[in-house]
Amino acid sequence: MNLYQGPLRWLPLALIAIAMLELYILHRRGRAFDWRESLTSLFISIGQRIAGLLAAALFAGVYWYVWEHRLFTVPLNTWWGITLLFLGQEFFYYWEHRLSHESRWFWASHMVHHSANFLNLSAAYRLSWTAPFTGQNLFFLPLVYCGFSPLAVLAMLALNLLYQFWLHTELVPRLGWFDRIFNSPSNHRVHHASNVAYLDANYGGILIIFDRLFGTYIPERSEEPCKFGLVHPLRSNNPFHIVFYEWRNLWRDLRQAQTWSQRWGFLLKAPGWKPGGGGSTTKELRGAVKIP
Repeated sequence: MNLYQGPLRWLPLALIAIAMLELYILHRRGRAFDWRESLTSLFISIGQRIAGLLAAALFAGVYWYVWEHRLFTVPLNTWWGITLLFLGQEFFYYWEHRLSHESRWFWASHMVHHSANFLNLSAAYRLSWTAPFTGQNLFFLPLVYCGFSPLAVLAMLALNLLYQFWLHTELVPRLGWFDRIFNSPSNHRVHHASNVAYLDANYGGILIIFDRLFGTYIPERSEEPCKFGLVHPLRSNNPFHIVFYEWRNLWRDLRQAQTWSQRWGFLLKAPGWKPGGGGSTTKELRGAVKIP
């Protein structure tokens, strides 16, 4: 049986239902949330699904070309083959996600996911319409070149993203040893926080080990409650305004740039970068406050 035509066809509806249940629990407990923001996330997710299908048609040929010229063929009917695919996918996901925060070209898309001012499960499917067209999906080509089939890489990435659904909540507390190895709601709250002390951290998908290895892991601290949304909050519930907000800002800066060096800086350097300094990059924001 084709799983997509069977049980998996109900998965999107199941995730939406779980997100609605969480909002009901938050309501019963008197916790802050915004129904309009959650509905906006749902609308954005519909656009993202359409954009993803278009991008898949656009880039599928690249993946299959690389597969035809692969170095090896890794057998996925073995435990070690699946383990290598899992770890390889986690590694490249870490760097793709990290660059989505450290390069404005990718951040212009990724900021959509961080634009929700309340962290709940509905924020999990607030994903950009433009990200599939910026080249982010090409980060996983090395896995195909090394011998993992495009379909296997796509399936492992889908499992990674599905796992992350439950991370977008404040209802699950810190989980002790689990937080030190795996991405968890606590770790992901830090990732979504706009507190200067928490910016640009915890990029892992299922695991958190690459953050520990490359120095980007920050644990959640009870004395520093997470504040969600962007550093400069976006209050709009207009999906089109949210999706294209940073692209408009980027276009404005490119038009006002005086030299090509400045244009490349606005395009590729960290969000908040300005020629000569005085911007609002994470490094500059941290330099302006005392981090405990």
